[in-house]
Amino acid sequence: MYREVEMNRQTQKVDKKRSNEDRGQWASKREYILVAAGNVVGVSNVWRFPYLCYKNGGGAFLVPYGLLVVFFGIPTFLMVTSIGQYTQEGFITCWTKLCPLAQGIGIGQLITTFWASIYIMIEVWGLFYLVFSFRSQLSWATCNNTWNTADCVDLQIFNSSNLTVEQTNGTPAAVEFWERRMLGMSGGIEELGSVRWELALCLLVAWIFCYFSIWKGVRSSGKVVYFTATFPYVMLLILLIRGLTLPGASEGIYYYLYPDINRLADLEVWIEAGIQIFFSYSLTGGTLVVLSSYNDYKNNCYKDCFWLCLLNSGTSFVGGFVVFSVLGFMAHKLGVPVNTVTKSGPGLAFIAYPQATALMPLPQFWSVCFFLMLILLTIDSHFVEMESFITTVRDLFRAPMKHEIFVLISCITAFLLHLILVTEGGIFIFQFIEFCGSTRVCQNILVISQCIVLGWIFGANRLCNIIEDMTGQRPSLFFKLCWKYVVPLLSLISCIGYLRDYKRLMINDYLYPDWAYSLGWVMTLSSVLMIPLWAAGRVCLTPGTFREKRDGRIDETT
Repeated sequence: MYREVEMNRQTQKVDKKRSNEDRGQWASKREYILVAAGNVVGVSNVWRFPYLCYKNGGGAFLVPYGLLVVFFGIPTFLMVTSIGQYTQEGFITCWTKLCPLAQGIGIGQLITTFWASIYIMIEVWGLFYLVFSFRSQLSWATCNNTWNTADCVDLQIFNSSNLTVEQTNGTPAAVEFWERRMLGMSGGIEELGSVRWELALCLLVAWIFCYFSIWKGVRSSGKVVYFTATFPYVMLLILLIRGLTLPGASEGIYYYLYPDINRLADLEVWIEAGIQIFFSYSLTGGTLVVLSSYNDYKNNCYKDCFWLCLLNSGTSFVGGFVVFSVLGFMAHKLGVPVNTVTKSGPGLAFIAYPQATALMPLPQFWSVCFFLMLILLTIDSHFVEMESFITTVRDLFRAPMKHEIFVLISCITAFLLHLILVTEGGIFIFQFIEFCGSTRVCQNILVISQCIVLGWIFGANRLCNIIEDMTGQRPSLFFKLCWKYVVPLLSLISCIGYLRDYKRLMINDYLYPDWAYSLGWVMTLSSVLMIPLWAAGRVCLTPGTFREKRDGRIDETT
């Protein structure tokens, strides 16, 4: 039963020993768990999951979410972490030991990781808001500022007159702070405008912190997470206790959890649940492969998978109470329904929630707590993605350059590239890359490809043998069925649903020009097309039979 696995292990023993000396390993199991937890628990747990839960049937949304965690999230999480631990390679070179024809999957993941690097802007915006949180008067709560317009309406007007924004025909002070003070929004993606120097400074701080988090590889990042991965939970607990004690909190939680059973018949609700698992579990970015590649070969990745998935989903659920208890308080203070103060994405984190903290006693303290939590949640995901990118590139080219120098060059290059995101038109570029660079099409096709390769070509039984050899526990038949049938089928349905309901991106009332969508599809296909192009290139250019081209090193050792 173990003949093939054992032969592979003996053949690769010298290579792995040398690789471990060059690449390093986690100093302890605790470091791996903290880094992996910091990677999978991010801002989407705080700002996206609660909104999706409210939008898609409240408590009823937990039904498709819970089922998809079991049938989609956990099996895929185990699949990607086990191949990283087995191959001890980055997310491109790992395929040379599994199925060289599939190395295009890793290249596609490298491209999506590059597009996903824009999320450093959440950290940048958080730093900007954090600085303004120390002022005696929160700038997003009043209209007595130089950037405010005649249409500005501050929270005190709402609080005293029980008027909504629509009734006053005005713009909330928090919106004007977001759009006019921080972003300095231009008219569209065609108008980049000048660099916002304050945001550029925050961007520089973010990249400096990233560099010193990963400059020594896992030796430094494994130490940083003792603070960055645990402190957000302290902040989350503080905000949860405060939120639940606020007047109106129960109304917000009601909106969050009230079950609308009829929504279970809506396919879009199920698709939304699957996409949330995609992003929050980091299933297709390659980061899990890299993080697990620094584990000892005998680490129990089987048990780790369950605990990390439970931590991720549990954080999302608790995060909903934190967000909606505060939004319920805000609605109570302003005398408006909760749904009028509820937005998704940046609107929730940088407009609705800051408005709510401004209505509390000691608003500066609660604002600092919230943005510290937001920044630290982003930092972990950011430096893990950068570490994964650098590890994969170094494994691919076996770069002889000193690690610290290579990291420095990478961070400086990324900083210069991201300066375009801190221009006056930067928010339009950010939303455009988010919309086109890592769409559901990319995510679904990458997962389908991994399942086809590992479940059918490499073999689900073979993968189970490897996991049993590493952990001493053999995955049940359930996992094999998920890898071969359930996960690819669900991903295909999600992909078709996205294409069927495709809508053009809009910010406020701005529609992107036609040339932007042409560029957007090029960005989308840039990662997807790598899979067939690499396979076709290897078949055409590599000598030998098709099976030899497909199996590569695996075939040589059997």
